[in-house]
Amino acid sequence: MGESGEESHEERINRNWDEMLQELRVTQTGVQILTGFLLTLPFQQRFPELDSVQRTAYLMVLAGAVLAVSLMIAPVSYHRLLFRQGAREWLVKAGDRAARAGLVVLAFTISGVLWLVFDVVVGRLASSIAGILALVFFAGLWWLVPTVANQRDTAQETQQ
Repeated sequence: MGESGEESHEERINRNWDEMLQELRVTQTGVQILTGFLLTLPFQQRFPELDSVQRTAYLMVLAGAVLAVSLMIAPVSYHRLLFRQGAREWLVKAGDRAARAGLVVLAFTISGVLWLVFDVVVGRLASSIAGILALVFFAGLWWLVPTVANQRDTAQETQQ
């Protein structure tokens, strides 16, 4: 930190980069496990029993998982290609966008996986309800909660 106790612009950028990488480490593991699991499904005995809707859903969630993995790993690739080029601020902004997009894709992918499992186990109506509820849950937990918290913090800062 600078002499005034305030964080400099460069220190803030470095801290933001480090925090984002730590967050990505957590999410990457889960996304990679999900992708690996999905990649094994066609080789299971019951896979040929899936109807055309279920097979289409499977391909969509597999594509979503691969896209989520790609988006979550993108900041690391950016960093490798731009290492020591003075692009840390761009890396933080681009990495943030990729991570946010990856989380959106991940929410749809997990909801799709839930839809597929419910469809195979209980049926189409239950699967539709489960998939929609999962999306609502992710939107609430991953978007609404931090948005409301941020607005509340901003309102409190304005009042002080």
